[in-house]
Amino acid sequence: MFIERDVNSHKKQGSIEVVTGSMFSGKTEELIRRLKRAKFAKQKVEIFKPAIDVRYSQTEVVSHDENAIRSTPVDNSSNILMLSADVAVVGIDEAQFFDKGLVDVVVKLANMGIRVIVAGLDMDFKGAPFGPMPGIMAVADHVTKVHAICVRCGSIAQFSHRFSEKEQVVLLGEKDVYEPLCRNCYLKTQKEPLPPDSYRDSPKGR
Repeated sequence: MFIERDVNSHKKQGSIEVVTGSMFSGKTEELIRRLKRAKFAKQKVEIFKPAIDVRYSQTEVVSHDENAIRSTPVDNSSNILMLSADVAVVGIDEAQFFDKGLVDVVVKLANMGIRVIVAGLDMDFKGAPFGPMPGIMAVADHVTKVHAICVRCGSIAQFSHRFSEKEQVVLLGEKDVYEPLCRNCYLKTQKEPLPPDSYRDSPKGR
């Protein structure tokens, strides 16, 4: 279990924390919670997100529950390093959308004494490791894996199933495109793809 360190500690100690899991699992909610605690402790915080993510806001990190915190959209990971001078905490949301250079960036930040908190999907819609996330988890001090609830059976969900026919890995969307599924339900969709409503309308899907 992740034990959050004392945010009032005056010792400048760098670290890398990762919050990961499927869509609708509360990753961004947890990221915002930790960042707001750091702000309450009067620490200087900078938050970044990929510029392509404009689903809720162009300039804020917003959770599915509509909690929000001001952020800076950036096009690539190197910009994060340039914009993080003289800060205590750096937050990065939707890390899976960044380039592979993000791994080196978070390591450099942590080695500079900065607390880095990263949130992102661990797997894409095909169940494969997503972008720089595997590398970031490998170098992290703490990894917290959060889970959603499978919308088809109610079990713990760790897969982000896409019911769009589009095949590109990066496809922004919400409940109109994705649903969280457990392993068993996800495997069933790979064998016999069915519209999500066919499950939700059945007794088991309610």
